[in-house]
Amino acid sequence: MIVTVVALASAVAVTAFLSFGRFARSESWRATVTPLASIIGSGFLICGPILAREFGQAAILAEAVLLAIAYAAGAVIRFNIVHVESYLERATLHDPVAWLARITQAVLAIAYAISVAYYLKLLAEFLLKPISIGPASHSLVSNALVTLILFGIVALAFGSGLRRVEHLAHGTVSLKIGIIAGMLAGLACWWLTNTASDPLPPAKIGWNSIPLLLGLVITVQGFETSRYLGQSYSQDLRIRTMRHAQWLASGIYLAFLALLTPFLGRAADAEGVAGILDIMTLVAPALGIFVLIGALASQLSAAVADSIGSGGLLSEVTQKKLSVRAAFALAAGLAVAVVWLTDPFEVVAISSRAFALYYAFQCVLAFMVARKTDVATPTRLAGFAIVGAICLVATLVGAPAEG
Repeated sequence: MIVTVVALASAVAVTAFLSFGRFARSESWRATVTPLASIIGSGFLICGPILAREFGQAAILAEAVLLAIAYAAGAVIRFNIVHVESYLERATLHDPVAWLARITQAVLAIAYAISVAYYLKLLAEFLLKPISIGPASHSLVSNALVTLILFGIVALAFGSGLRRVEHLAHGTVSLKIGIIAGMLAGLACWWLTNTASDPLPPAKIGWNSIPLLLGLVITVQGFETSRYLGQSYSQDLRIRTMRHAQWLASGIYLAFLALLTPFLGRAADAEGVAGILDIMTLVAPALGIFVLIGALASQLSAAVADSIGSGGLLSEVTQKKLSVRAAFALAAGLAVAVVWLTDPFEVVAISSRAFALYYAFQCVLAFMVARKTDVATPTRLAGFAIVGAICLVATLVGAPAEG
């Protein structure tokens, strides 16, 4: 009972602060919300069972490595916000850097469409988890549900305007972070009130672990949306808030995995991408409801945030010839195709590979502009090359976790 009370009180307090506090209305928080919504779209929920299954008690170490790769890729994006954006403003149409930038944007447009499918497919899995549906019809019902949600998002963008869609994303982020705070507080309370725990699964680290880890890049992706908010926020603000979003998301991931440690054995045996529901229900029945609400809010806000990023991206690619509303419809069509052609574990790996390719292109852009303008030290150039190589490996070998 005490676990439930602590979790509920923490969730209400944090949600209220982020919804109604003066800080929540600041420009800095608004600029942080979009990347943060994408980064913690689902990783804090699905990484626990997947990493426990694939890495055993080394799960938190694997998550730390994944977050370090993401932060390194974020550093490249932050460099590009200043230097590549400035270079492209004066570059000619046929400049090699301009050509590569357009190719990079096309890759990201595809990655965004896949990520929207990924977020909403997970949303459907969490929504259907408590419902008894036969294996034969589960996939059909899940895919049909996602398709309806995608059509609903597009209809909202066309009927009520994109601004209301963005407000939807902002509102769900506050709820989502509040629920995460409640889950963390509930787990911490369990630690303080219980001494018994299950045996930890043995650590599993080897060469086969690398493709599985790189296949989870999508779970820490989302910071790059700051790159395409230039019409709303300054370069300095985007750089600072992207860094803050990554710090906050990293703290959430590591705290959640650390507090989940006593349940890693059960997490390793959990079924499906929504297996965390079973684990949290064991801690306290009410926490299962927290997970369900948090999952629905996180997937929805992340999908909308990536759609917003997609709108800004496609507007930039077409020099504003394609409206943001049309971009919504195009991304939704691509997402529907991905939904019907993949299963939940496959879409995680495919999304990871798509974003890894985008980050690799960003590293090449950073390297080229740094060489042309002489704005980076040899050490920094080597860093671009190393991060780019890691992202290229992730593109080529990122593998889905076991179903």
